[in-house]
Amino acid sequence: MGPPQPASPAGTVDATAGVRVKVSDRYVEIKNGIFELTLSNPDGIVTGVRYNGLDNLMEILNKEDNRGYWDLVWNPPGQKTGIFDVIKGTEFRIIYHDENQAEVSFTRNWDPSLEGKAVPLNIDKRFIVLRGSSGFYTYGIYEHKEGWPDFGLGETRVAFKLRKDKFHYMALADNRQRIMPMPDDRLPPRGQPLAYPEAVLLVDPINPDLRGEVDDKYQYSCEDQYNNVHGWMSFDPPIGFWQITPSDEFRTGGPLKQNLTSHVGPTTLAMFLSAHYAGDDLSPVFTNGEYWKKVHGPVFMYLNSSWDGSDPTILWEDAKVQMMIEKESWPYYFAFSEDFQKTEQRGSISGRLLVRDRYIDDEDLYASGAYVGLALPGEAGSWQRECKGYQFWCRADEDGSFYIRNIVTGNYNLYAWVPGFIGDYKLDATLTIASGDDIYLGDLVYKPPRDGPTMWEIGVPDRSAAEFYVPDPNPNYVNRLYINHPDRFRQYGLWDRYTELYPDSDLVYTMGQSDYSTDWFYAQVNRKVDENTYQPTTWQIKFNLDSVSPGSTYKFRVALASSARAELQVFFNDQNRGVPHFATGMIGRDNAIARHGIHGLYWLFNINVDSAWLAQGMNTIYLKQPRNQSPFQGLMYDYLRLEGPCDC
Repeated sequence: MGPPQPASPAGTVDATAGVRVKVSDRYVEIKNGIFELTLSNPDGIVTGVRYNGLDNLMEILNKEDNRGYWDLVWNPPGQKTGIFDVIKGTEFRIIYHDENQAEVSFTRNWDPSLEGKAVPLNIDKRFIVLRGSSGFYTYGIYEHKEGWPDFGLGETRVAFKLRKDKFHYMALADNRQRIMPMPDDRLPPRGQPLAYPEAVLLVDPINPDLRGEVDDKYQYSCEDQYNNVHGWMSFDPPIGFWQITPSDEFRTGGPLKQNLTSHVGPTTLAMFLSAHYAGDDLSPVFTNGEYWKKVHGPVFMYLNSSWDGSDPTILWEDAKVQMMIEKESWPYYFAFSEDFQKTEQRGSISGRLLVRDRYIDDEDLYASGAYVGLALPGEAGSWQRECKGYQFWCRADEDGSFYIRNIVTGNYNLYAWVPGFIGDYKLDATLTIASGDDIYLGDLVYKPPRDGPTMWEIGVPDRSAAEFYVPDPNPNYVNRLYINHPDRFRQYGLWDRYTELYPDSDLVYTMGQSDYSTDWFYAQVNRKVDENTYQPTTWQIKFNLDSVSPGSTYKFRVALASSARAELQVFFNDQNRGVPHFATGMIGRDNAIARHGIHGLYWLFNINVDSAWLAQGMNTIYLKQPRNQSPFQGLMYDYLRLEGPCDC
């Protein structure tokens, strides 16, 4: 596991000490000479972590059941409001203990007397401490048995609340780390609530350097593909507390799914399942007594320390090294549950993905950098809404080659999408992965949607709106971390900048003159009229056609990066006709506009355009978003393309 960082003299370390477990009526204590973990008995709540001379890294001002805990949000049938449940075990067991390792279990089993009162799941929370390891692992096994009541699962995660008098510096990427506000700063009169409860303007923070900034936990969200290590540092003593997630396989929604990480508290989360940036599509519903079992984790809580408290990068760099060690150790051989498959029980697949688009190249192209993955069987693209099984993803090499290792046994479809091309690939065959399988699929060919030559295009097909115009924030609502930052879209209140840029009329984009990086606003939002009134907006795309092929069909392809209770209506050259030429109806609940996420779920619409709707010379496409109850209803575009008639 790598040697721990040298401890300060206050915390004596014996990295060679064996693992000790002490059980009393109220607590289970596990120590290994580097740190000591205290869990409540039989609840299985992390009440204490002693390390490097600090008696407790957890927030000692909180009640014991509000320090380090597993939780979930669930819905009985027909009930919209979720029930929040801090999962407390009712039975404690030592699964295994010797000098080198301890694994303990806290279970809570369901029976019919609990119907309507508790989520119908058997839950087994496990904690592992290894000899010489500076940190602890936790994982959970959830089981819904056949015949048990229906329910929905809105969220499940592990949360850690650290000492606010010690942990003030948060890090989740090389370019996303900073001194954070205190939790008290978020409360009046120090903090002033903004458009929704999560966003607060720091009016009189304890640290005056933060005055005038906005704090919002969603500004620190991260795509799962990059969400491997995040956490907090104390400067006195110099200590890091890190949440390391070595695999995405148990997280729902695929590599682009965004989740919370760490935020003011100081709080650190390991998110397994959530509806964030997706809506109810990513909240699984279990009906007709279906059987379901899934292992969430293990994830690793890593502790490190240094002599030099003045340089936080030392602890962050070490945490990144440890994250790589954990990834290379996956799947962990030391987890005892039979439900967590080890390397020899798993399988792998490989192959090469090519792209065939004869309007771009006569030869098949390498699917360079393609996202290739396995998820439960479904339609092409269904992986982004899949929320019950495991998923296994990789990025293809420059020549389109891919190799996915350590796949849990079962039935899957192979899915892919290729940056630079629209749409989704799915291999027609269902793949059955058995223990020890190493399946070679050979060359696979993806034919992206295409009917004719490109007349014009706007944007880059990459499932994000980041390439479009993201305005500077209102100077009164700034998070200084994101000034001149690649993630500038994470600033608060950008949706209101549209009204300032277009106070009276809407965006008009002229092909051949406009530039999408400066002239196409990142989101089609409503125009603010006054505090509670919003106008729908209609954008225009103007383009010239030298000629129109009569009696033929053109194709307008619109890829959306996000939709929040919005609708896209498309009119060709006549915005006053009673019925739009095309309408999506109300779609999406991903809330990416309000949550500073430059995308949510991906949508692709392929619209047949009758040549009679077009004219020789100048044409205008009107894109209307008519739903205007709130500032957060709107669309983000990924890519738009007009194709001419097929010349086949």
